[in-house]
Amino acid sequence: MKKSKTETQTEVQDNNILVGYVRRSNAGGALKLSINTAAFADCSTYMTSDGQAYVPLVISMGALEKVLTGERAVTTVTQLHD
Repeated sequence: MKKSKTETQTEVQDNNILVGYVRRSNAGGALKLSINTAAFADCSTYMTSDGQAYVPLVISMGALEKVLTGERAVTTVTQLHD
């Protein structure tokens, strides 16, 4: 089943939430991070001692290295759930 770009349902893979994608910029000097706003809103947060709220996200180092070297075009950004 292929999902449309306008679909806002959060995708869950192996109990982890797919939040977005990382790709290298066309010039190669930066990483472009695309976050699905509906998925981001569904993510859990944590608070620091100074009262700031953060959303913990994960990008695989191995997959990111492949994006940086051009071996892969894109990799995922997820939030891990136990």
